Amino acid sequence: MNPEQAYGNAILISGPSGVGKSTICRELHRIMPQLRFSVSCTTRRRRPEEIDHKDYHFISEAEYNQHLENGDFLEHAEVHAFLYGTLKSELDCLRKGHDILMDIDVQGVTQVRQRLKDEEFLGRRYITAFIMPPSMAVLEKRLRGRGTETQEAIARRLRNAAGEMKKWREYDYVVINYEAATAAEELASIIRSAHLRTSVLTRESWNEEP
Repeated sequence: MNPEQAYGNAILISGPSGVGKSTICRELHRIMPQLRFSVSCTTRRRRPEEIDHKDYHFISEAEYNQHLENGDFLEHAEVHAFLYGTLKSELDCLRKGHDILMDIDVQGVTQVRQRLKDEEFLGRRYITAFIMPPSMAVLEKRLRGRGTETQEAIARRLRNAAGEMKKWREYDYVVINYEAATAAEELASIIRSAHLRTSVLTRESWNEEP
């Protein structure tokens, strides 16, 4: 393997609320236990099944604004009336050879592209994948099946989903989540193949003297 292929990659995934990203991530952890998962900051309330500092860093608006003022965020956005942000320090693991999965909304992915476009190392070390529901009807069923959203919240998330799903051509890959285990296997294949991209190489190690 070319030494540069041993560096880590950041895998940025997006998808509408309710598409099943959390379930896919759990399946992916089973397949690739060595894969790291980025933990984003959010000001929304913690759901009963979520664990602070594992699923998200649940912080106050004051804490969020302090990170913003310090320039700590790789990306940040307001989504569904709440604030979200990914700390730049999450990418420190790439130079140590660790892949990291980052669940980021479409606004955030646009910011990451802009921020990293001139970065010699990080600009070549990420790929993007959009997680798509089989249909809007399935997405609505999954949202209602949570039992945690009001009718107003579900309607808002569906409206937002329609807009987000139009952005799919801006991503490197699309994974349709018919079933979480299959979607996770497809994503794992993408992650493995990311190390074989010609774009991550600046050295022709095969021409170097041993």
